[in-house]
Amino acid sequence: MKFSGGCWRRRLAVLAIATSLLTGCATAGFEAGGVAACPPVVEYSREFQARAAEELATLADGSAVVEMVADYAVFRDQTRACRRWYSE
Repeated sequence: MKFSGGCWRRRLAVLAIATSLLTGCATAGFEAGGVAACPPVVEYSREFQARAAEELATLADGSAVVEMVADYAVFRDQTRACRRWYSE
């Protein structure tokens, strides 16, 4: 079987492009305290949380805002888990 230089160059180019694209997935840096680049979680006072809960209760079921707040709660839980995982 005869190998051509063009065939190997094409494979090498594809490999280089794939490697370049995959390294973009590993760009998370680390802070001085050893915590990875996890988004910060804003802390709210109990009074502020109670006021938000009262306001949320006045909204209709199925409200877009209710759904968005539920999604935000999931995001906050995921962020806390990220920070715990990287702080170990």
